[in-house]
Amino acid sequence: MVAVGGSIGTGLLLGSAAALEVAGPGVIISYIIAAFIAYTVAMALGELAGMHPAAGSFGLYGELYLNQYIGFLCRAGYWAAIAFSIGAELVASATYMGYWLPSVPSELWVIVFSALLLLINLRSVSSYGRFEFWFSMIKLATIVAFIVAGAALLSSGRVAPQYTANGGFLPKGPIAPLLAVFWAIYAFGGIEMLAVTTGESRSQKDFPRAVRLTFLLLAGVYLGAITILVGVMPWNHAGVSESPFVSVLRIAKVPAAAYFMNFVVLTAALSGANAKLYVASRLLFSMGRTGWAPAKLGKLNAAGSPQLALLVSSYGIVTTLIINHWAPKQAFVYIMGAAFSGLIFSWAVSLAAHISFRRRLAPQQLQALPMRSPLGIWGSTLGLILASAAVLHTLFETKINAIGGLTFLTALTVAYALLKRHRQT
Repeated sequence: MVAVGGSIGTGLLLGSAAALEVAGPGVIISYIIAAFIAYTVAMALGELAGMHPAAGSFGLYGELYLNQYIGFLCRAGYWAAIAFSIGAELVASATYMGYWLPSVPSELWVIVFSALLLLINLRSVSSYGRFEFWFSMIKLATIVAFIVAGAALLSSGRVAPQYTANGGFLPKGPIAPLLAVFWAIYAFGGIEMLAVTTGESRSQKDFPRAVRLTFLLLAGVYLGAITILVGVMPWNHAGVSESPFVSVLRIAKVPAAAYFMNFVVLTAALSGANAKLYVASRLLFSMGRTGWAPAKLGKLNAAGSPQLALLVSSYGIVTTLIINHWAPKQAFVYIMGAAFSGLIFSWAVSLAAHISFRRRLAPQQLQALPMRSPLGIWGSTLGLILASAAVLHTLFETKINAIGGLTFLTALTVAYALLKRHRQT
């Protein structure tokens, strides 16, 4: 449920609006491509986590099967990105609250929800688990209901299908779905959290089933939801001022349903922020324990929560307040863009590590794996090519991305050199 909770959030419920603006109805193709990449990542991490269940996650796999430097970059880069992306969920939460209370400053909602998330995560992991389970169930049940209701609206003729109504299925051209893959991949971001949580899982034998179930749930929900969304809502009416899922119910004039859906997308955003804060703190805690971060970050409080790592990982909340004040209309897009690079880099490292892992296995060891990817090494190779293309596209899409990305890489490289020297003394 941590992976489900971390995935079903603003990437789908608000980010789908930005994807629609880029690709129009062809965004369905974008989500199919993203689903395939996510599948290769899920299968690769399933095999690796079955062999090495640990809280170090994909950073550990990068260190074991690639090299120490790549492992550190993956850990530190993903931690920075996932902690920063908490801000996207909080900005989205403030946006949703504006649907009901437009006169209340969005910064106030960011502060209120941040305090709530910190209180939840400072308690025991069982408290967090109960909270996230019910949040995830609300999201899943409502999105499934949205799919069923949308399909009924389309099949009954109450809403005219919009798949080709405004410039055709590919109004922005055949390349547009590839450009929108960025948003679709971000929506699937969270599936890698499966690997982060293996260290606290009580039943390793159930992990392969959890991997398959998580992917099937996410793929079914995402592809079903985006297909219905595109069919019901004119793509040129999309925007990030409100969730397109709320817009659909408002356009369809379903009584009071838009208010309920707004509550659900608010719940989804808070759940996503909660899961991301949990994962970021555990990853930083693991780095503290292994010497890749200050040792104080590797300590637990009386409730079993990594308190200092949690507080440091909440830096995204502060940056959110700054960005939201500086550029309130574009804050969500800016934060998602910055967070995407760390996410997709962790996917690429996981796939590359899996390729190296498979090459080292003897046939007997392969047969003994708790979980085996049906795509094998070739699936990870294709996934790595697509993920690497996404990394390069994101890095060089704008001058700001290129400067920011290279500066960040330089800072992490310097940090790696200093920490490595400290570990050796």
